[in-house]
Amino acid sequence: MPLSSPNEVSSREMNPESSYNLAEYPLWTALVTPFTDSGEIDFASLSRIARQQSAAGNGLLILGSTGEALSLSAEQQFGIIQYITELSLNVPIMLGVGGYQLIQQLEWIERCNELAIDAYLLGAPLYAKPGPVGQEQWFTALLNASNKPCMLYNVPSRSGVSLSVSTLANLQHHEKCWALKEASADIEQFLQYRNACPELHLFSGEDALMPYLATAGASGLVSVSANAWPEATHLYVRQCLDSATDNVFPVWHQSIAALFTVANPIPVKVLMHENGDIDTPFLQPPLTHHEIIDKQALFDANDAIHSWYWAQIESSKQRA
Repeated sequence: MPLSSPNEVSSREMNPESSYNLAEYPLWTALVTPFTDSGEIDFASLSRIARQQSAAGNGLLILGSTGEALSLSAEQQFGIIQYITELSLNVPIMLGVGGYQLIQQLEWIERCNELAIDAYLLGAPLYAKPGPVGQEQWFTALLNASNKPCMLYNVPSRSGVSLSVSTLANLQHHEKCWALKEASADIEQFLQYRNACPELHLFSGEDALMPYLATAGASGLVSVSANAWPEATHLYVRQCLDSATDNVFPVWHQSIAALFTVANPIPVKVLMHENGDIDTPFLQPPLTHHEIIDKQALFDANDAIHSWYWAQIESSKQRA
């Protein structure tokens, strides 16, 4: 189900080397980074989950906060990017860019511009809490450095500052500014962005808010839950965008809540390990899977989503 806006610019035009139109991907999975029990990157598990997402038709966001990117060295991050791009997946790949040193981020983008990725996710600088002018300078520098479409990222719970509406309004016409991931969990904030930037693609960064934000003009979802439920989350997003949400409450709201009882991505990695998707539930310190003492809520959520998904599939077959 392609999504479009009156003045839409395809990703092929913004990034001629890409074969994807990013607007055709309403679901992007913020992919976890699997680790071995010794803390090394588990590339076998990484391959397995990346291929699962590709088979489900979900775009991949790698090295975001769910991927624990800031806990990895630059060489570890680069190794993950190279590995993922060499899998020859059939979906676009977006790379998370985050930090607090502008020169370092510009050098990183310049290095990654040569790789076979399709977009960047650009976060606000951490800790510094710049105002609208500083935000605009930061993002403009990153956008100018990129040779690929960029999704800006508003996540005040991590960056410490909310993306100014005026800043986004000024940036929306930059040739590399394609979309915004809005993860403030504030519907009013989303509406302010929507009103100021009616032609910019806005993606929810909150799984549970997708039914609400779809009715407010969201183009899609950048998802944590899709790690555990690739096909089901894909269908969930499609139904939200089609305003067919009669069957999503309360099962999705309750199930998503189970994935955020402690810091992301702890619960989803524990569940993925229990499901056999990744070989260990290990995270990079200071995060640890030992925060989860009772897994029953995760098991219940998993069962509920699987039951919902297969009920939707069966219902679709009966209507066909």
